[in-house]
Amino acid sequence: QVRLVESGGGVVQAGGSLRLSCAVSGRTFTTSMGWFRQAPGKEREFVAVIRWSDGYTYYTDSVKGRFTLSRDNAKNTVYLQMNSLKFEDTAVYYCAAGITNHLPTTELGFAYWGQGTQVTVSS
Repeated sequence: QVRLVESGGGVVQAGGSLRLSCAVSGRTFTTSMGWFRQAPGKEREFVAVIRWSDGYTYYTDSVKGRFTLSRDNAKNTVYLQMNSLKFEDTAVYYCAAGITNHLPTTELGFAYWGQGTQVTVSS
């Protein structure tokens, strides 16, 4: 059974940084890890994805140049480094595990989800 546990959320001022972590257990057959976020009153949206095998990453346009997704295969953990945070980055952030050969960027492409961690950016 695949289990994902996020950590690292919190409150930060605009312009600040946070690093989210997602520890994965039972990930033997997972191929990628993604992050999504959901702001109050909005639908959950894709943020970034990374492939376990080679570390290839893909980001949504709004976070390019500010967020960096990395992985530590030995620790079965992925990290989302978020810099230059903006008020509009405020959301619950979810990590998710994909099991397909292609690199997913939609919710349907991910089979397992974490419980979410709150990120609040104060202006």
